[in-house]
Amino acid sequence: MASQLSLESTLPTNLPAEFIKEITGNFSPKLELGRSVFGTVYKGVLPEGGMIAVKRLTENAPVPPGIAFETKVMNLMPLQHENIVQLLSFCNEAQRKLVQHNGKYVFVGVTERCLCYKYPPKGSLDKHLYADTMSINWQTRFEIIKGICRGLHHLHKECKGTLVHMNLTPKSIWLDDNWVPKIADFGVSRFFRQEQTQMHITNVMGHNGYIAPEYLYRGEISTMLDIYSLGMLILEITTGEKNSSSFEDRSARQFVDNVYQNWRTDEQIINKYQDKRLTNGLQIDPNDLRQVKTCIAVGLKCVELDRNERPSIVDIVSMLSGKLVSVFDKQTSSSQHGRTFQGEIDVQNL
Repeated sequence: MASQLSLESTLPTNLPAEFIKEITGNFSPKLELGRSVFGTVYKGVLPEGGMIAVKRLTENAPVPPGIAFETKVMNLMPLQHENIVQLLSFCNEAQRKLVQHNGKYVFVGVTERCLCYKYPPKGSLDKHLYADTMSINWQTRFEIIKGICRGLHHLHKECKGTLVHMNLTPKSIWLDDNWVPKIADFGVSRFFRQEQTQMHITNVMGHNGYIAPEYLYRGEISTMLDIYSLGMLILEITTGEKNSSSFEDRSARQFVDNVYQNWRTDEQIINKYQDKRLTNGLQIDPNDLRQVKTCIAVGLKCVELDRNERPSIVDIVSMLSGKLVSVFDKQTSSSQHGRTFQGEIDVQNL
């Protein structure tokens, strides 16, 4: 049997809609891997036995205005990075569909749009992240955090221009067999030219709990929008606690306050980790404790209300790689009340 890699490499770039329907069992619920307001992801079983992930965009998905599907594909196809999901092919096929309207059957034009990605064996991060699901130990969590940061660094700093993801959540992080994270779900991403640093829009889209305040209230888009969402991800991965936001608290400030209140001291962290069984029943290692405290401090810094106070992805990657960065030397404010996180920022042994 041909290898999975060779099967993927033989896929044509633009797949016909009939082929997509065939490999997903006509978009069978039994093959569904996940869903969002932008579309549903299915397992696609190739005729030769391999698998891909097929994201079928909903007909009325809130796609950013003025961004053609073809442009989106052209921006995603060149992305090649260990921590970014690989786009293998796509489907963009206009069809005529018979529907009932005012008691009569009429033909309407519809377009089947799908994005086909390398298959993530362990699914999305949200299925494994929280204490009430399958717990991941700290070292795996720390590697996932660093992998997500490296992937975001590639999007912000290593592409020809800047790709702002705009939708970083546990559902948009996919995991391979070795728990290596892959940033996925680029449905609302925006591509900035090299000289461009921000833009404004009026139609705000995104998942509650991960939306930066300046985007929520003023429609401002910049890389700092991704940094805010990244901070929420870091805090969730580190604590194992769910960001249970609401429509009234779309930027999850209550979650930020809870982390600040309950994860500040060594004693709090040790007790929490033992309660959540994140240390495999063992006493937390001193080096692990330093890493946890650093990730909490970094996460809190990323979710500053003032976007100018948030670190860049360059600083975050350096910090988590064990290098001291000046932006983290000062105390880290954590909430809308201006309080201060006192945890040590000692990364020499990370």
